[in-house]
Amino acid sequence: MFTLRRWWERHQVQIILAGLAIGSAVLVRQTEARFLFETYQFMTRPFQQAPTQRVLLENAQIQELQQRLTELESQNQRLQELLGYVSQKQQSPGISAPVVGRSASHWWQQVILGRGSGDGIKEGYVVMAPGGVVGRVTSVTPHSSRVLLLSDPSSRVGATISRSRFMGYIRGQYTNRAVMVFFDKVPDVRRGDVVTTSALSQLFPAGLPIGRVESVDLNKTPAPEAIIEFSAPVSFLEWAVVYPHTPRPQTTLPSKQQLDNDL
Repeated sequence: MFTLRRWWERHQVQIILAGLAIGSAVLVRQTEARFLFETYQFMTRPFQQAPTQRVLLENAQIQELQQRLTELESQNQRLQELLGYVSQKQQSPGISAPVVGRSASHWWQQVILGRGSGDGIKEGYVVMAPGGVVGRVTSVTPHSSRVLLLSDPSSRVGATISRSRFMGYIRGQYTNRAVMVFFDKVPDVRRGDVVTTSALSQLFPAGLPIGRVESVDLNKTPAPEAIIEFSAPVSFLEWAVVYPHTPRPQTTLPSKQQLDNDL
């Protein structure tokens, strides 16, 4: 007994440390190192940077490609080319233009581009950015163009749910989100659906990516509504691409089918 006690006194520190090491190894194995990972995340969180504008633009471009793919698949299934769709290969080359003017009081309403009639831009041309459509040209000078943004509440844009083809119109909300008002009382729409310009739109060509459905309110009166998040970074535009487009003439269709207007 005396010998055992002396042996314990001599080796107790090593035994305790070995036991702690074995216990820690078992804990890490059972928890799959979640505790260590969460501790690391907590300690390094203050040093993690927010996504840069470059990352946001790259994400917007990826979203645009995904939305275009969804739209093309839907077009092929439903033969939407018969309603006036134009393939991407047939579109005229765009005109790159920097954003040279944007006032704080009209931040979500309009921007001024540093290209004008001298560069071939005309009223009614469509303005795109990484992610999708952002607006249309409403006035031009020889060296500048004024663009009405989709985020302006006065902007009305005919829109379609790519997956189900249910239609409505987009109304700006002074933010990077808009409201889509549906014509049908019970539209087939759900969160994540891709929204594009409508084939019945008079001011925009069909099939341009607008955004994705963020939420749906089917009980909204007088018509169901959905909140749409723009896929293009409207809040910090620096460059845009202007594409030729001739708005279709006004028709005598019922008012709910007059999908676009500027109030």
